[in-house]
Amino acid sequence: MGNATTASVTGVQVAPAKSAIRDLPIAKVWAFAVGQFGWALLSGIISNWLVYFYQPDQETISQGQTVFVPQGLVVLGIVTVVGGITAFARFFDAFVDPAVASLSDRCDSKSGRRMPFLKFAALPLAVVTVLVFWSPINGTSWVNAAFLFVTVIGYYIALTFYCTPYNALIAELGHDSKQQLTISTAISFTWVAGTAIAYVAPVIWGAFVPMMGRITAIRVTFTIMAAVAFVCMLVPPLAIREKDYVNSHPTSESTIESLKQTFGDGEFRKFVCSDVVYWVALTTFQTGLPETTTTIYFVLMTGVSVLFYLPVNILANKVGKKRLLLVAFVIFTCAFAFAGALGSAVLGFIPAMAQGLVLSVVGAIPMAAFGILPQAIVANIADASSKTTGQDRQGMFYAARTFAMKMGQSVAMLLFTGVSTIGMASGAGYR
Repeated sequence: MGNATTASVTGVQVAPAKSAIRDLPIAKVWAFAVGQFGWALLSGIISNWLVYFYQPDQETISQGQTVFVPQGLVVLGIVTVVGGITAFARFFDAFVDPAVASLSDRCDSKSGRRMPFLKFAALPLAVVTVLVFWSPINGTSWVNAAFLFVTVIGYYIALTFYCTPYNALIAELGHDSKQQLTISTAISFTWVAGTAIAYVAPVIWGAFVPMMGRITAIRVTFTIMAAVAFVCMLVPPLAIREKDYVNSHPTSESTIESLKQTFGDGEFRKFVCSDVVYWVALTTFQTGLPETTTTIYFVLMTGVSVLFYLPVNILANKVGKKRLLLVAFVIFTCAFAFAGALGSAVLGFIPAMAQGLVLSVVGAIPMAAFGILPQAIVANIADASSKTTGQDRQGMFYAARTFAMKMGQSVAMLLFTGVSTIGMASGAGYR
């Protein structure tokens, strides 16, 4: 008998016994996590370097950066062209998430509900990430702005088709809270690795600049990274037979009904509200790091954060995810307030390098919790809902969480690009 047989009783499908589904071996857990490395690398390229590439400051321009899109202000004199494009793309894609989640939740492919999406979304996602930086006109032009608008929207749609089914597998491959936390911890390691590689892109393109110039060097660097990411994103669907490890079935709900039931979960609504605010803060924090600071301090923050991954995993099993996440929020709030005072007279008694080191170390502690706990919490909520309603809508829960993430990122991008125009020479707006 197969691992996922069904019996027909008066025309109703009966789920297979739990024992018929195997737990995911640790080797498969890491194979699954490799996919996270791939899309985290691509996400890191866009989130950290898109504004840097298309809305350069004077120092970057003096280094040979071409200004591809008009830098004039639009919409009440606050939102820049780049800020408007990225914010709208995220906002638009937030409404694509539920549609993709519903397609995945209702998928009845022989290969499973999730893996077919991963297999076919990998290449478009890698290609469109590179195209975002490949403006057709070598100079300032509204044509480039239009091209950026289309490619950024394409990027977010492709990302949704990969990430929403991928994240749903966290709840489905992990058969209990402990297994889900293990998977979440593993993908946190690979997320950090992928994001870190994206952050140190200047080191790579710096080696190419003498041979091919700044713009081509940046584009070649992102192309190489995208090729690596593409291979990594294919690992989960090629290495894991979904139906050997997943005990769930296609839902019968429409997209609207599924979304309504998902947000009807009171515990999930509480989680989403906090998540929106968290993503506003995190995106502002990441976008605000200049090239040199990014290379030095983020690597330090990442390294320290990784050291806390296993302690977070252990403590979460002992004291609970919610309590640990609340502590992380408090620490991150303090770190963010400290960041707002960097370089000011308030911290004048601390050397500049020491200020950066303090921020990196203090910020690393909550980042470890944020990398692991939210995904596991969503998995727990999705499991509880499945038992209550009888509908396996894991995809919709993660799509709703992604919706919150993109709303927070959109607000952050609007705020960041807007305040950059206030006291531009002194940086007063950022502070």
